[in-house]
Amino acid sequence: MLQNDAFRALDRQECLRLLAKVPVGRVVYTRQALPTVLPINFALDTDASVLLRTSPDSSLVRAIDGVVVAFEVDEFEAATRSGWSVVVTGPATMVTDPTEHERLSQAGPVSWMPLRDPVFVRIESEMVTGRELRGTPGTR
Repeated sequence: MLQNDAFRALDRQECLRLLAKVPVGRVVYTRQALPTVLPINFALDTDASVLLRTSPDSSLVRAIDGVVVAFEVDEFEAATRSGWSVVVTGPATMVTDPTEHERLSQAGPVSWMPLRDPVFVRIESEMVTGRELRGTPGTR
Protein backbone atom coordinates (compact mmCIF):
# COMPACT_ATOMS: atom_id res chain seq x y z
CA MET A 1 0.00 0.00 0.00
CA LEU A 2 1.28 3.45 -0.91
CA GLN A 3 1.95 5.78 2.03
CA ASN A 4 0.32 9.16 1.43
CA ASP A 5 0.87 11.98 3.93
CA ALA A 6 -1.66 14.16 2.09
CA PHE A 7 -4.58 11.93 3.14
CA ARG A 8 -5.67 11.40 6.74
CA ALA A 9 -8.64 9.63 8.31
CA LEU A 10 -10.41 11.73 10.95
CA ASP A 11 -11.57 10.41 14.30
CA ARG A 12 -15.15 10.86 15.56
CA GLN A 13 -14.40 13.96 17.65
CA GLU A 14 -12.66 15.73 14.75
CA CYS A 15 -15.57 14.81 12.48
CA LEU A 16 -18.14 16.24 14.91
CA ARG A 17 -16.11 19.44 15.32
CA LEU A 18 -16.01 19.93 11.55
CA LEU A 19 -19.68 18.98 11.18
CA ALA A 20 -20.62 21.80 13.55
CA LYS A 21 -18.69 24.34 11.42
CA VAL A 22 -20.84 24.30 8.30
CA PRO A 23 -24.48 25.32 7.80
CA VAL A 24 -25.42 23.05 4.87
CA GLY A 25 -24.99 19.34 4.21
CA ARG A 26 -26.42 16.70 1.91
CA VAL A 27 -28.91 13.99 2.84
CA VAL A 28 -28.26 10.81 0.86
CA TYR A 29 -31.25 8.49 0.61
CA THR A 30 -33.26 6.32 -1.78
CA ARG A 31 -36.27 7.63 -3.67
CA GLN A 32 -38.16 5.29 -6.00
CA ALA A 33 -35.27 2.80 -5.75
CA LEU A 34 -32.75 5.38 -6.97
CA PRO A 35 -30.01 7.20 -5.02
CA THR A 36 -30.94 10.80 -4.20
CA VAL A 37 -28.87 13.62 -2.74
CA LEU A 38 -30.53 16.72 -1.30
CA PRO A 39 -28.69 19.77 0.05
CA ILE A 40 -30.27 21.07 3.26
CA ASN A 41 -29.31 23.25 6.18
CA PHE A 42 -29.04 21.51 9.54
CA ALA A 43 -27.92 21.73 13.15
CA LEU A 44 -25.95 19.33 15.31
CA ASP A 45 -27.77 18.38 18.52
CA THR A 46 -26.13 17.85 21.90
CA ASP A 47 -26.18 14.06 21.40
CA ALA A 48 -24.29 14.47 18.07
CA SER A 49 -27.35 13.69 15.97
CA VAL A 50 -28.05 15.73 12.84
CA LEU A 51 -31.27 17.75 12.97
CA LEU A 52 -33.28 18.86 9.96
CA ARG A 53 -36.28 21.19 9.96
CA THR A 54 -38.64 20.73 7.04
CA SER A 55 -42.24 20.63 5.90
CA PRO A 56 -44.41 17.76 7.15
CA ASP A 57 -45.61 17.26 3.56
CA SER A 58 -42.14 17.08 2.03
CA SER A 59 -41.09 14.11 -0.05
CA LEU A 60 -37.93 14.06 2.07
CA VAL A 61 -39.84 13.20 5.27
CA ARG A 62 -41.84 10.49 3.52
CA ALA A 63 -38.69 8.96 2.04
CA ILE A 64 -36.41 8.95 5.09
CA ASP A 65 -38.59 8.56 8.20
CA GLY A 66 -37.62 5.23 9.76
CA VAL A 67 -34.81 4.33 7.35
CA VAL A 68 -31.02 4.51 7.46
CA VAL A 69 -29.58 7.48 5.56
CA ALA A 70 -26.24 9.18 5.12
CA PHE A 71 -25.57 12.86 5.72
CA GLU A 72 -22.46 14.43 4.22
CA VAL A 73 -20.72 17.75 4.77
CA ASP A 74 -17.48 19.01 3.33
CA GLU A 75 -15.25 21.98 2.75
CA PHE A 76 -12.66 22.10 -0.03
CA GLU A 77 -10.20 24.66 -1.37
CA ALA A 78 -9.55 24.12 -5.08
CA ALA A 79 -6.43 26.32 -5.18
CA THR A 80 -4.59 24.19 -2.60
CA ARG A 81 -6.38 20.94 -3.44
CA SER A 82 -7.15 20.46 0.21
CA GLY A 83 -10.20 20.01 2.38
CA TRP A 84 -12.23 17.56 4.36
CA SER A 85 -15.38 15.47 4.19
CA VAL A 86 -17.51 13.97 6.97
CA VAL A 87 -20.29 11.39 6.61
CA VAL A 88 -22.84 10.55 9.32
CA THR A 89 -24.80 7.33 8.81
CA GLY A 90 -27.77 6.28 10.90
CA PRO A 91 -31.53 5.95 11.14
CA ALA A 92 -33.64 9.02 10.42
CA THR A 93 -36.79 9.55 12.47
CA MET A 94 -39.34 12.30 12.67
CA VAL A 95 -39.44 13.92 16.12
CA THR A 96 -42.90 13.24 17.54
CA ASP A 97 -42.44 13.99 21.24
CA PRO A 98 -44.14 17.37 21.95
CA THR A 99 -41.57 18.43 24.55
CA GLU A 100 -38.67 17.62 22.24
CA HIS A 101 -40.41 19.37 19.34
CA GLU A 102 -40.83 22.49 21.47
CA ARG A 103 -37.15 22.39 22.52
CA LEU A 104 -36.06 22.09 18.91
CA SER A 105 -38.42 24.88 17.85
CA GLN A 106 -36.46 27.15 20.19
CA ALA A 107 -32.92 25.83 19.80
CA GLY A 108 -32.92 23.59 16.71
CA PRO A 109 -32.13 24.40 13.09
CA VAL A 110 -33.88 27.27 11.36
CA SER A 111 -35.02 26.44 7.86
CA TRP A 112 -33.80 28.67 5.04
CA MET A 113 -37.25 28.22 3.49
CA PRO A 114 -40.43 29.65 5.04
CA LEU A 115 -42.36 26.77 6.61
CA ARG A 116 -45.81 26.44 8.13
CA ASP A 117 -45.97 23.91 10.98
CA PRO A 118 -42.45 22.52 10.47
CA VAL A 119 -41.34 19.09 11.61
CA PHE A 120 -37.93 17.96 12.77
CA VAL A 121 -36.05 14.94 11.53
CA ARG A 122 -33.24 13.45 13.61
CA ILE A 123 -30.44 11.44 12.00
CA GLU A 124 -28.66 9.42 14.66
CA SER A 125 -24.88 9.45 14.37
CA GLU A 126 -24.38 5.69 14.62
CA MET A 127 -21.43 5.80 12.25
CA VAL A 128 -19.30 8.92 11.75
CA THR A 129 -16.39 8.87 9.32
CA GLY A 130 -14.25 11.55 7.81
CA ARG A 131 -11.14 12.27 5.87
CA GLU A 132 -8.85 15.19 5.29
CA LEU A 133 -6.89 15.88 2.16
CA ARG A 134 -3.85 18.13 2.46
CA GLY A 135 -2.92 18.79 -1.14
CA THR A 136 -0.34 21.00 -2.75
CA PRO A 137 -0.97 23.70 -5.35
CA GLY A 138 -0.30 22.71 -8.92
CA THR A 139 0.36 19.03 -8.21
CA ARG A 140 -0.80 16.70 -10.98
